[in-house]
Amino acid sequence: MTNGSASIPSTDRILPGVALMLGFCLTAPLLDVAAKLASETVPVGQVTAARFVVQCVLMAPFVWIMGLSLHVPRSHWLALFSRAFLLFISTFCFIAAIRVMPLADALAIVFVEPFIVLLVGKFYLGEEVGPRRVGAAIVGFVGVLFVIQPSFAAFGAVALFPIGTAVGFAFYILVTRGLSRQVHPVTLQFHTGLVASLFCIPVMILAEGTGWDLLDPVWPEGIAWVWLLGVGFFAAVSHMMMTYALSLAPSATLAPLQYLELPMATLLGYLVFRDFPNTLTQIGIVIIIGAGLYMIHRERVTARRLVSERAAPPF
Repeated sequence: MTNGSASIPSTDRILPGVALMLGFCLTAPLLDVAAKLASETVPVGQVTAARFVVQCVLMAPFVWIMGLSLHVPRSHWLALFSRAFLLFISTFCFIAAIRVMPLADALAIVFVEPFIVLLVGKFYLGEEVGPRRVGAAIVGFVGVLFVIQPSFAAFGAVALFPIGTAVGFAFYILVTRGLSRQVHPVTLQFHTGLVASLFCIPVMILAEGTGWDLLDPVWPEGIAWVWLLGVGFFAAVSHMMMTYALSLAPSATLAPLQYLELPMATLLGYLVFRDFPNTLTQIGIVIIIGAGLYMIHRERVTARRLVSERAAPPF
């Protein structure tokens, strides 16, 4: 009876977590669509700034309503600033990419990020990673090359921007692992938006009048305001759903669901922009998803083995 009742709360937490992660997969591509539409008439740097400024404004009332403290211990400042800077760089690179690339192509390249996290964990942080997961990471990189090759031929060096996003986001995830245990998710989102805005705004001021189309700010006109607000709104909503999903359900349960973002991005890219991946890119996407799912499977196998070893009675 006790075991049965104890399992209910676990299920009650996992199902909302899965629902929230599915919500992330549905809303995150809407952020990408809004950013791509906005970047048609607004510089990339300005779209990036809108993403963080709007997020900060949207999070502020929730911090107040929930009675959360904005105080962050001084010992966390470096991690907080690093997190915001890494997200700023990864966001800028991705918006610069999708300004000219199809959504699915750019996002597929970004999905090399889990493999980067794994390899950094093994070779830099000294985490235990088996040869099968390393092999899956290498296969994933091969899949990315399948996507980059036609994209590079069609769009030039801009096809490398999603690699910058993947590297920046990989280190962003590594920093977040430790920081998320110390700071409430809503407060963390507010401070991330605030600090990243402080990075963006001076850059735009310095770039004014330079004529550089990526940074020189303009006054948005007409529907561009809607797209800029959409970038910040969908960023805040999608990332809060992912943050809370990870607090409710194990990451091993949620990680495979994140790959649903790719077909959603492909569908929206086709419906809104009439973009669709070519054959070589499709093969690369399949390889990336397959390698990623296999890596997640191996992590689960390793986790179950460790649990069994710890639970085994001593001799």
